[in-house]
Amino acid sequence: MRSIILSLTVMVAAVPGSGAAQSAPVTTQQVANATLSRSDDEALIANALSAAPRSVAEGATVMGHDGKVLRKGSSDWVCMPDMPDVPNNSPMCLDAPWRYFIDAWMHKKSPTVTQIGFGYMLQGDMPVSNVDPFATAPTGSNQWLNNSGPHVMMLIPDQRLLDSLPTDPHGGAPYVMWKGTPFAHVMVPMGGSPK
Repeated sequence: MRSIILSLTVMVAAVPGSGAAQSAPVTTQQVANATLSRSDDEALIANALSAAPRSVAEGATVMGHDGKVLRKGSSDWVCMPDMPDVPNNSPMCLDAPWRYFIDAWMHKKSPTVTQIGFGYMLQGDMPVSNVDPFATAPTGSNQWLNNSGPHVMMLIPDQRLLDSLPTDPHGGAPYVMWKGTPFAHVMVPMGGSPK
């Protein structure tokens, strides 16, 4: 998982300024028909944009795993396609606070969350622990999730506000992932419970 996030860090660190280029909204059928390969930029773009609602995807910049801008966007959102060598289809779209947060997580530096942040993963998630932000494999106590399912991620500047939320990823309601760590954030399921 560490190598996965390293390539993610390269992508978010290279985010360009916004531009005016936009492509047509991506339909579910286009995503279903897309064959993912590193040489097929259109398929990668369609997959990346499937991570977010159309209103976000339309203006997002799309970056490949190598940090290459596949499509320059008109907003601050950055979408990244699924990583084929990782289980599940897990493209994501992140705003600036989330890109900063992931960079801090990758470098094991405590993030300073100063504003609400959002990230979309509407196709699902890569395998991850619900309690340990640095776990790379399941253990008897780290609440390993093979797939968190489609969800929205939310950063809250005042972590005390997370105290009233559950940590149960199987309840179907918003819950806190990585509670009690500097990387705690809210997961909002968008249909189905984690596997």
